[in-house]
Amino acid sequence: MLDGLSEKFQRIVKKIRGEGTLTDANMEEALGEVRQALLEGDVNVDVVKQFIERVRERARGQEVMLSLSPAQQLIKVIHLELMRLLGGADAAPSIPGRVRDGLNLKDFPSVIFLVGLQGSGKTTTASKLALYLEKRGLTPLLASTDLQRPAAREQLRILAQQHKHPYFEGTSSSVVELGRECLNQARLKGFNPLILDTAGRLHVDEALMDELVALRDSLRPSEVLYVADSMTGQDAVRSSQAFNARLNLTGIILTKLDGDSRGGAALSIREVTGKPIRFAGTGEKPGDFEVFQPDRMTSRILGMGDILGLIEKAEETVSIKESLKLQEKLRKNRFTLEDMLGQIRQIKKMGSFADLMKMLPGGLGVPAGMDLDDRQLLHTEAIIQSMTVLERENPDIIDGNRRKRIASGCGRPVQEINQLLRSFAEMRKMMKRFRPGKRLAGLPRI
Repeated sequence: MLDGLSEKFQRIVKKIRGEGTLTDANMEEALGEVRQALLEGDVNVDVVKQFIERVRERARGQEVMLSLSPAQQLIKVIHLELMRLLGGADAAPSIPGRVRDGLNLKDFPSVIFLVGLQGSGKTTTASKLALYLEKRGLTPLLASTDLQRPAAREQLRILAQQHKHPYFEGTSSSVVELGRECLNQARLKGFNPLILDTAGRLHVDEALMDELVALRDSLRPSEVLYVADSMTGQDAVRSSQAFNARLNLTGIILTKLDGDSRGGAALSIREVTGKPIRFAGTGEKPGDFEVFQPDRMTSRILGMGDILGLIEKAEETVSIKESLKLQEKLRKNRFTLEDMLGQIRQIKKMGSFADLMKMLPGGLGVPAGMDLDDRQLLHTEAIIQSMTVLERENPDIIDGNRRKRIASGCGRPVQEINQLLRSFAEMRKMMKRFRPGKRLAGLPRI
Protein backbone atom coordinates (compact mmCIF):
# COMPACT_ATOMS: atom_id res chain seq x y z
CA MET A 1 0.00 0.00 0.00
CA LEU A 2 1.61 3.26 -1.22
CA ASP A 3 4.88 1.29 -1.38
CA GLY A 4 6.48 3.46 -4.05
CA LEU A 5 5.77 6.70 -2.19
CA SER A 6 6.79 5.14 1.12
CA GLU A 7 10.17 4.01 -0.24
CA LYS A 8 10.93 7.52 -1.51
CA PHE A 9 9.96 9.18 1.77
CA GLN A 10 11.97 6.69 3.83
CA ARG A 11 15.07 7.45 1.76
CA ILE A 12 14.49 11.17 2.34
CA VAL A 13 14.01 10.69 6.09
CA LYS A 14 17.19 8.59 6.31
CA LYS A 15 19.14 11.29 4.52
CA ILE A 16 17.78 14.07 6.75
CA ARG A 17 18.71 12.09 9.86
CA GLY A 18 22.28 12.01 8.64
CA GLU A 19 22.53 15.82 8.65
CA GLY A 20 24.30 17.22 11.69
CA THR A 21 22.78 20.68 11.34
CA LEU A 22 19.84 22.16 9.47
CA THR A 23 20.72 24.99 7.07
CA ASP A 24 18.65 26.76 4.42
CA ALA A 25 20.63 24.88 1.79
CA ASN A 26 20.12 21.33 3.02
CA MET A 27 16.54 22.07 4.07
CA GLU A 28 15.70 23.26 0.56
CA GLU A 29 17.43 20.20 -0.87
CA ALA A 30 15.27 17.95 1.34
CA LEU A 31 12.09 19.84 0.43
CA GLY A 32 12.99 19.53 -3.25
CA GLU A 33 13.21 15.77 -2.86
CA VAL A 34 9.89 15.72 -0.98
CA ARG A 35 8.30 17.76 -3.79
CA GLN A 36 9.68 15.37 -6.41
CA ALA A 37 8.44 12.33 -4.47
CA LEU A 38 4.92 13.77 -4.22
CA LEU A 39 4.75 14.75 -7.88
CA GLU A 40 6.00 11.31 -8.96
CA GLY A 41 3.29 9.90 -6.69
CA ASP A 42 0.66 11.66 -8.84
CA VAL A 43 -0.29 14.08 -6.07
CA ASN A 44 -2.21 17.16 -7.23
CA VAL A 45 0.22 19.97 -8.19
CA ASP A 46 -1.57 22.63 -6.13
CA VAL A 47 -1.66 20.29 -3.13
CA VAL A 48 2.10 19.73 -3.46
CA LYS A 49 2.79 23.48 -3.58
CA GLN A 50 0.69 24.15 -0.48
CA PHE A 51 2.25 21.22 1.39
CA ILE A 52 5.84 22.31 0.67
CA GLU A 53 5.09 25.89 1.66
CA ARG A 54 3.53 24.82 4.97
CA VAL A 55 6.53 22.59 5.78
CA ARG A 56 8.98 25.38 4.87
CA GLU A 57 7.15 27.92 7.03
CA ARG A 58 7.03 25.63 10.07
CA ALA A 59 10.59 24.40 9.60
CA ARG A 60 11.92 27.96 9.71
CA GLY A 61 10.19 28.64 13.01
CA GLN A 62 12.08 29.20 16.25
CA GLU A 63 11.08 25.77 17.66
CA VAL A 64 12.94 23.99 14.87
CA MET A 65 15.95 26.25 14.38
CA LEU A 66 16.75 26.39 18.13
CA SER A 67 16.26 22.66 18.62
CA LEU A 68 19.17 20.46 19.72
CA SER A 69 18.37 18.26 16.73
CA PRO A 70 16.93 20.50 13.99
CA ALA A 71 17.14 17.73 11.36
CA GLN A 72 14.95 15.51 13.54
CA GLN A 73 12.56 18.43 14.00
CA LEU A 74 12.27 18.77 10.21
CA ILE A 75 11.20 15.13 10.06
CA LYS A 76 8.62 15.89 12.75
CA VAL A 77 7.29 18.82 10.73
CA ILE A 78 7.01 16.67 7.59
CA HIS A 79 5.20 14.01 9.66
CA LEU A 80 2.72 16.53 11.08
CA GLU A 81 2.01 18.18 7.73
CA LEU A 82 1.65 14.83 5.96
CA MET A 83 -0.82 13.75 8.64
CA ARG A 84 -2.68 17.04 8.22
CA LEU A 85 -2.81 16.47 4.46
CA LEU A 86 -4.49 13.10 5.05
CA GLY A 87 -7.01 14.68 7.40
CA GLY A 88 -5.41 13.99 10.77
CA ALA A 89 -7.20 16.82 12.52
CA ASP A 90 -10.72 16.01 11.35
CA ALA A 91 -10.86 12.39 10.14
CA ALA A 92 -13.38 11.26 12.74
CA PRO A 93 -14.60 14.17 14.88
CA SER A 94 -16.41 13.26 18.08
CA ILE A 95 -19.91 14.68 17.81
CA PRO A 96 -23.28 13.39 19.09
CA GLY A 97 -24.63 10.51 17.05
CA ARG A 98 -21.29 9.24 15.79
CA VAL A 99 -20.60 5.59 16.43
CA ARG A 100 -17.13 4.18 16.86
CA ASP A 101 -16.50 3.85 13.13
CA GLY A 102 -16.91 7.60 12.60
CA LEU A 103 -20.24 7.49 10.72
CA ASN A 104 -22.94 10.01 11.51
CA LEU A 105 -25.96 7.77 12.11
CA LYS A 106 -28.38 10.39 13.39
CA ASP A 107 -31.74 8.94 12.29
CA PHE A 108 -33.56 5.62 12.55
CA PRO A 109 -33.10 4.15 10.16
CA SER A 110 -30.10 6.14 8.97
CA VAL A 111 -29.35 6.11 5.26
CA ILE A 112 -25.85 5.79 3.84
CA PHE A 113 -25.42 6.72 0.17
CA LEU A 114 -22.49 5.23 -1.72
CA VAL A 115 -21.84 7.29 -4.83
CA GLY A 116 -19.11 7.30 -7.48
CA LEU A 117 -18.17 6.34 -10.99
CA GLN A 118 -18.87 2.92 -12.48
CA GLY A 119 -16.07 0.51 -11.68
CA SER A 120 -14.87 2.33 -8.57
CA GLY A 121 -15.92 -0.55 -6.32
CA LYS A 122 -19.22 0.75 -4.87
CA THR A 123 -21.03 -2.60 -4.88
CA THR A 124 -18.18 -4.52 -3.25
CA THR A 125 -17.72 -1.66 -0.77
CA ALA A 126 -21.39 -1.84 0.19
CA SER A 127 -20.95 -5.49 1.19
CA LYS A 128 -17.70 -4.76 3.06
CA LEU A 129 -19.28 -1.85 4.93
CA ALA A 130 -22.23 -4.06 5.91
CA LEU A 131 -19.88 -6.68 7.35
CA TYR A 132 -17.89 -3.99 9.16
CA LEU A 133 -21.02 -2.56 10.80
CA GLU A 134 -22.42 -5.98 11.66
CA LYS A 135 -19.25 -6.72 13.63
CA ARG A 136 -20.00 -3.60 15.66
CA GLY A 137 -23.51 -4.61 16.60
CA LEU A 138 -25.51 -2.84 13.90
CA THR A 139 -28.07 -4.45 11.55
CA PRO A 140 -27.53 -2.89 8.10
CA LEU A 141 -29.81 -3.53 5.12
CA LEU A 142 -28.25 -3.63 1.66
CA ALA A 143 -30.13 -2.29 -1.35
CA SER A 144 -29.40 -0.85 -4.78
CA THR A 145 -31.07 1.90 -6.81
CA ASP A 146 -28.98 1.24 -9.91
CA LEU A 147 -31.63 0.73 -12.60
CA GLN A 148 -29.17 1.48 -15.40
CA ARG A 149 -27.02 -1.62 -14.93
CA PRO A 150 -29.05 -4.70 -13.91
CA ALA A 151 -25.84 -6.64 -13.26
CA ALA A 152 -25.05 -4.23 -10.43
CA ARG A 153 -28.17 -5.23 -8.47
CA GLU A 154 -27.51 -8.89 -9.19
CA GLN A 155 -23.92 -8.54 -7.99
CA LEU A 156 -25.06 -6.95 -4.72
CA ARG A 157 -27.69 -9.66 -4.21
CA ILE A 158 -25.08 -12.40 -4.71
CA LEU A 159 -22.62 -10.71 -2.31
CA ALA A 160 -25.40 -10.36 0.28
CA GLN A 161 -26.25 -14.05 -0.02
CA GLN A 162 -22.60 -15.12 0.21
CA HIS A 163 -21.99 -13.16 3.39
CA LYS A 164 -25.51 -13.49 4.85
CA HIS A 165 -26.30 -9.76 4.78
CA PRO A 166 -29.98 -8.70 4.77
CA TYR A 167 -30.84 -7.54 1.23
CA PHE A 168 -33.89 -5.90 -0.33
CA GLU A 169 -34.61 -5.89 -4.07
CA GLY A 170 -37.66 -3.68 -4.48
CA THR A 171 -39.98 -3.50 -7.46
CA SER A 172 -40.29 0.20 -8.37
CA SER A 173 -39.11 1.34 -11.80
CA SER A 174 -38.39 4.89 -10.61
CA VAL A 175 -35.10 5.53 -8.82
CA VAL A 176 -36.69 7.86 -6.25
CA GLU A 177 -39.64 5.52 -5.62
CA LEU A 178 -37.29 2.56 -5.32
CA GLY A 179 -35.24 4.46 -2.76
CA ARG A 180 -38.36 5.20 -0.70
CA GLU A 181 -39.40 1.57 -0.97
CA CYS A 182 -36.00 0.47 0.41
CA LEU A 183 -36.21 2.99 3.26
CA ASN A 184 -39.72 1.84 4.20
CA GLN A 185 -38.51 -1.77 4.24
CA ALA A 186 -35.63 -0.86 6.58
CA ARG A 187 -38.03 1.01 8.88
CA LEU A 188 -40.62 -1.78 8.84
CA LYS A 189 -38.12 -4.57 9.59
CA GLY A 190 -36.02 -2.57 12.05
CA PHE A 191 -32.79 -2.49 10.03
CA ASN A 192 -30.29 0.28 10.66
CA PRO A 193 -28.58 1.69 8.67
CA LEU A 194 -29.81 1.35 5.08
CA ILE A 195 -26.74 1.09 2.83
CA LEU A 196 -27.75 2.23 -0.64
CA ASP A 197 -25.59 1.35 -3.64
CA THR A 198 -26.39 4.03 -6.23
CA ALA A 199 -25.92 4.13 -9.99
CA GLY A 200 -22.61 5.10 -11.56
CA ARG A 201 -21.40 6.06 -15.01
CA LEU A 202 -18.09 5.79 -16.81
CA HIS A 203 -17.85 9.57 -16.53
CA VAL A 204 -19.59 12.41 -14.71
CA ASP A 205 -22.76 13.54 -16.52
CA GLU A 206 -25.76 15.71 -15.72
CA ALA A 207 -28.30 12.88 -15.94
CA LEU A 208 -26.45 10.93 -13.26
CA MET A 209 -26.11 13.96 -10.98
CA ASP A 210 -29.76 14.99 -11.37
CA GLU A 211 -30.83 11.45 -10.46
CA LEU A 212 -28.62 11.37 -7.37
CA VAL A 213 -29.70 14.85 -6.24
CA ALA A 214 -33.39 13.86 -6.51
CA LEU A 215 -32.71 10.66 -4.54
CA ARG A 216 -30.78 12.56 -1.88
CA ASP A 217 -33.50 15.19 -1.49
CA SER A 218 -36.10 12.45 -1.11
CA LEU A 219 -34.29 10.22 1.40
CA ARG A 220 -32.18 12.81 3.23
CA PRO A 221 -29.25 10.47 3.93
CA SER A 222 -27.10 10.80 7.04
CA GLU A 223 -23.99 10.06 5.00
CA VAL A 224 -23.12 10.60 1.34
CA LEU A 225 -19.84 8.77 0.82
CA TYR A 226 -17.89 9.03 -2.41
CA VAL A 227 -16.26 5.73 -3.35
CA ALA A 228 -12.97 6.41 -5.14
CA ASP A 229 -10.67 3.95 -6.87
CA SER A 230 -7.32 5.06 -5.44
CA MET A 231 -5.44 3.53 -8.38
CA THR A 232 -6.98 6.07 -10.79
CA GLY A 233 -5.09 8.88 -9.07
CA GLN A 234 -6.05 12.37 -10.23
CA ASP A 235 -9.07 11.08 -12.17
CA ALA A 236 -10.58 10.07 -8.82
CA VAL A 237 -9.74 13.49 -7.39
CA ARG A 238 -11.38 15.39 -10.26
CA SER A 239 -14.56 13.29 -10.21
CA SER A 240 -14.80 13.63 -6.42
CA GLN A 241 -14.82 17.42 -6.87
CA ALA A 242 -17.71 17.13 -9.33
CA PHE A 243 -19.73 14.87 -7.02
CA ASN A 244 -19.04 17.12 -4.05
CA ALA A 245 -20.18 20.22 -5.93
CA ARG A 246 -23.64 18.71 -6.54
CA LEU A 247 -24.15 16.39 -3.56
CA ASN A 248 -22.14 17.97 -0.73
CA LEU A 249 -20.34 14.78 0.22
CA THR A 250 -19.82 13.88 3.87
CA GLY A 251 -16.80 11.65 3.36
CA ILE A 252 -14.62 9.51 1.11
CA ILE A 253 -14.00 5.77 0.88
CA LEU A 254 -10.80 4.76 -0.92
CA THR A 255 -10.86 1.36 -2.62
CA LYS A 256 -7.96 -0.76 -3.88
CA LEU A 257 -5.52 1.04 -1.60
CA ASP A 258 -3.50 -2.16 -1.38
CA GLY A 259 -2.70 -1.90 -5.10
CA ASP A 260 -1.88 1.82 -5.09
CA SER A 261 1.89 2.34 -4.91
CA ARG A 262 1.83 6.03 -5.80
CA GLY A 263 -0.65 7.57 -3.34
CA GLY A 264 -1.87 10.45 -5.50
CA ALA A 265 -5.56 10.02 -4.65
CA ALA A 266 -5.01 9.40 -0.94
CA LEU A 267 -2.83 12.48 -0.56
CA SER A 268 -4.94 14.80 -2.74
CA ILE A 269 -8.59 13.96 -2.35
CA ARG A 270 -9.11 15.18 1.19
CA GLU A 271 -7.28 18.46 0.56
CA VAL A 272 -9.14 19.14 -2.70
CA THR A 273 -12.65 18.27 -1.49
CA GLY A 274 -12.27 19.29 2.15
CA LYS A 275 -14.00 16.02 3.10
CA PRO A 276 -12.45 13.39 5.40
CA ILE A 277 -11.38 9.96 4.17
CA ARG A 278 -13.53 7.66 6.31
CA PHE A 279 -12.64 4.14 5.17
CA ALA A 280 -10.16 2.27 3.00
CA GLY A 281 -10.51 -0.99 1.10
CA THR A 282 -7.21 -2.84 1.52
CA GLY A 283 -7.74 -6.14 -0.31
CA GLU A 284 -10.16 -8.50 -2.00
CA LYS A 285 -11.38 -10.32 1.12
CA PRO A 286 -14.66 -9.20 2.78
CA GLY A 287 -12.77 -8.16 5.92
CA ASP A 288 -10.17 -6.09 4.05
CA PHE A 289 -11.90 -2.86 5.02
CA GLU A 290 -10.88 -0.48 7.78
CA VAL A 291 -11.33 2.98 9.21
CA PHE A 292 -8.84 5.30 7.55
CA GLN A 293 -6.41 6.49 10.23
CA PRO A 294 -4.33 9.48 8.97
CA ASP A 295 -1.78 9.22 11.78
CA ARG A 296 -1.17 5.52 11.17
CA MET A 297 -1.01 5.94 7.40
CA THR A 298 1.51 8.76 7.84
CA SER A 299 3.67 6.61 10.09
CA ARG A 300 3.62 3.77 7.56
CA ILE A 301 4.56 6.10 4.69
CA LEU A 302 7.54 7.40 6.69
CA GLY A 303 8.62 3.91 7.75
CA MET A 304 7.54 4.34 11.38
CA GLY A 305 5.19 1.34 11.32
CA ASP A 306 1.63 0.85 12.55
CA ILE A 307 1.81 -1.19 15.73
CA LEU A 308 -1.76 -0.33 16.78
CA GLY A 309 -3.08 -1.53 13.43
CA LEU A 310 -1.15 -4.78 13.82
CA ILE A 311 -2.60 -5.29 17.31
CA GLU A 312 -6.14 -4.68 16.04
CA LYS A 313 -5.68 -7.22 13.25
CA ALA A 314 -4.46 -9.74 15.81
CA GLU A 315 -7.42 -9.04 18.12
CA GLU A 316 -9.86 -9.70 15.28
CA THR A 317 -8.37 -13.07 14.36
CA VAL A 318 -6.82 -14.52 17.52
CA SER A 319 -9.10 -16.31 19.98
CA ILE A 320 -8.47 -15.37 23.62
CA LYS A 321 -9.11 -18.98 24.61
CA GLU A 322 -6.57 -20.27 22.09
CA SER A 323 -4.09 -17.60 23.15
CA LEU A 324 -4.29 -18.66 26.82
CA LYS A 325 -3.96 -22.29 25.78
CA LEU A 326 -0.84 -21.45 23.77
CA GLN A 327 0.64 -19.51 26.70
CA GLU A 328 0.20 -22.55 28.94
CA LYS A 329 1.96 -24.76 26.38
CA LEU A 330 4.83 -22.31 26.13
CA ARG A 331 5.10 -22.19 29.91
CA LYS A 332 5.38 -25.98 30.04
CA ASN A 333 7.59 -26.16 26.94
CA ARG A 334 5.02 -28.25 25.06
CA PHE A 335 4.81 -26.20 21.87
CA THR A 336 4.41 -28.62 18.92
CA LEU A 337 4.31 -28.53 15.14
CA GLU A 338 0.52 -28.75 15.45
CA ASP A 339 0.63 -25.48 17.41
CA MET A 340 2.88 -23.97 14.74
CA LEU A 341 0.34 -24.97 12.11
CA GLY A 342 -2.36 -23.13 14.07
CA GLN A 343 -0.19 -20.00 14.29
CA ILE A 344 0.44 -20.07 10.53
CA ARG A 345 -3.30 -20.25 9.88
CA GLN A 346 -3.93 -17.28 12.17
CA ILE A 347 -1.24 -15.24 10.38
CA LYS A 348 -2.91 -16.06 7.05
CA LYS A 349 -6.23 -14.76 8.38
CA MET A 350 -4.58 -11.47 9.29
CA GLY A 351 -3.49 -10.87 5.69
CA SER A 352 -0.32 -10.85 3.63
CA PHE A 353 2.79 -11.65 5.69
CA ALA A 354 4.72 -8.95 3.84
CA ASP A 355 2.04 -6.36 4.68
CA LEU A 356 2.06 -7.39 8.33
CA MET A 357 5.84 -6.97 8.50
CA LYS A 358 5.53 -3.50 6.98
CA MET A 359 3.32 -2.50 9.91
CA LEU A 360 6.39 -2.81 12.15
CA PRO A 361 8.66 0.26 12.46
CA GLY A 362 11.34 0.46 9.77
CA GLY A 363 14.14 -0.80 11.96
CA LEU A 364 12.12 -3.83 13.08
CA GLY A 365 10.24 -4.59 9.90
CA VAL A 366 11.62 -6.36 6.86
CA PRO A 367 15.22 -7.53 7.31
CA ALA A 368 17.54 -6.96 4.36
CA GLY A 369 17.37 -9.81 1.88
CA MET A 370 14.48 -11.52 3.65
CA ASP A 371 12.00 -13.23 1.33
CA LEU A 372 8.47 -12.37 2.42
CA ASP A 373 6.76 -14.46 -0.24
CA ASP A 374 3.51 -15.79 1.26
CA ARG A 375 4.17 -19.03 -0.58
CA GLN A 376 6.73 -19.90 2.09
CA LEU A 377 3.92 -20.00 4.64
CA LEU A 378 1.89 -22.19 2.31
CA HIS A 379 4.84 -24.54 1.84
CA THR A 380 5.37 -24.81 5.60
CA GLU A 381 1.66 -25.46 6.10
CA ALA A 382 1.71 -28.19 3.44
CA ILE A 383 4.75 -29.86 5.00
CA ILE A 384 3.17 -30.01 8.47
CA GLN A 385 -0.14 -31.24 7.03
CA SER A 386 1.73 -34.12 5.37
CA MET A 387 2.89 -35.33 8.78
CA THR A 388 0.96 -37.74 10.99
CA VAL A 389 -0.49 -36.50 14.30
CA LEU A 390 2.23 -38.44 16.12
CA GLU A 391 4.97 -36.78 14.05
CA ARG A 392 3.56 -33.31 14.70
CA GLU A 393 3.52 -33.96 18.44
CA ASN A 394 6.94 -35.69 18.47
CA PRO A 395 9.14 -34.34 15.62
CA ASP A 396 12.17 -36.18 17.04
CA ILE A 397 10.82 -39.45 15.59
CA ILE A 398 10.97 -38.10 12.02
CA ASP A 399 13.84 -40.10 10.53
CA GLY A 400 15.10 -40.27 6.93
CA ASN A 401 12.32 -42.52 5.65
CA ARG A 402 9.62 -40.40 7.26
CA ARG A 403 11.15 -37.26 5.74
CA LYS A 404 11.04 -38.80 2.27
CA ARG A 405 7.38 -39.76 2.79
CA ILE A 406 6.50 -36.25 3.99
CA ALA A 407 8.34 -34.69 1.03
CA SER A 408 6.42 -36.93 -1.36
CA GLY A 409 3.13 -36.07 0.28
CA CYS A 410 3.51 -32.29 0.13
CA GLY A 411 5.51 -32.01 -3.09
CA ARG A 412 8.40 -30.16 -1.43
CA PRO A 413 12.09 -31.23 -1.43
CA VAL A 414 13.52 -33.11 1.55
CA GLN A 415 15.85 -30.14 2.18
CA GLU A 416 12.82 -27.98 3.09
CA ILE A 417 11.60 -30.61 5.57
CA ASN A 418 15.09 -30.66 7.10
CA GLN A 419 15.16 -26.85 7.31
CA LEU A 420 11.73 -26.70 8.96
CA LEU A 421 12.69 -29.29 11.58
CA ARG A 422 15.96 -27.47 12.33
CA SER A 423 14.17 -24.14 12.67
CA PHE A 424 11.53 -25.69 14.91
CA ALA A 425 14.19 -27.26 17.14
CA GLU A 426 15.94 -23.88 17.49
CA MET A 427 12.60 -22.21 18.26
CA ARG A 428 11.90 -24.69 21.07
CA LYS A 429 15.36 -24.11 22.55
CA MET A 430 14.74 -20.38 22.52
CA MET A 431 11.32 -20.79 24.15
CA LYS A 432 12.82 -23.03 26.82
CA ARG A 433 15.39 -20.36 27.67
CA PHE A 434 12.88 -17.51 27.88
CA ARG A 435 9.71 -19.16 29.13
CA PRO A 436 8.03 -17.45 32.15
CA GLY A 437 9.69 -18.18 35.50
CA LYS A 438 13.00 -19.26 33.95
CA ARG A 439 16.00 -17.38 35.36
CA LEU A 440 18.82 -16.79 32.90
CA ALA A 441 22.32 -17.77 33.99
CA GLY A 442 24.33 -14.90 35.44
CA LEU A 443 21.33 -12.77 36.35
CA PRO A 444 20.51 -12.10 40.02
CA ARG A 445 17.22 -13.23 41.51
CA ILE A 446 14.73 -10.44 42.07
